[in-house]
Amino acid sequence: MTYDSALAALADPTRRRVFEQLRTGPKSVGGIARDMPVSRPAVSQHLRVLKEAGLVRDEQDGARRVYSIDPRGLGPLRRWLDQFWDQALDAFKAEVERPTPSPRRRRRS
Repeated sequence: MTYDSALAALADPTRRRVFEQLRTGPKSVGGIARDMPVSRPAVSQHLRVLKEAGLVRDEQDGARRVYSIDPRGLGPLRRWLDQFWDQALDAFKAEVERPTPSPRRRRRS
């Protein structure tokens, strides 16, 4: 998956909240929906989009499906974001290492 599919999937605020519910560990659809202002079917649809974007994976646990964040799907997104972080750090380093001018002395008249 590419970072743009991850960004598109996370563009929806409700979908981001569904995704954020998984940061503490795997959850069932019912477990996610319990903390959401949307129905279980709506949560399932959001999870489907997140799964298609490669951000979550699911496992069968008896009669229910348990969802978790897929670290492999976060890789492309993280690499894309890291390029901005690297640029920011490089700019910060250049600023810190830039020689500071000596203070000028004022001439007394």
